Amino acid sequence: MAAVDGVGRVVVSFEAKTATVTFDDAKTNPEAIAAASSNAGYPAHAEPKGS
Repeated sequence: MAAVDGVGRVVVSFEAKTATVTFDDAKTNPEAIAAASSNAGYPAHAEPKGS
């Protein structure tokens, strides 16, 4: 996910099985970030902040 252009920060919790991603929405979107995670072998979907 960090390799996606526009991603500024990724915090992963393997225990909780979550990743929190900070990104520039002018450069990327949640779907592209989730696709990058899935392509790396970690199926993902976007959740709105605060969910």
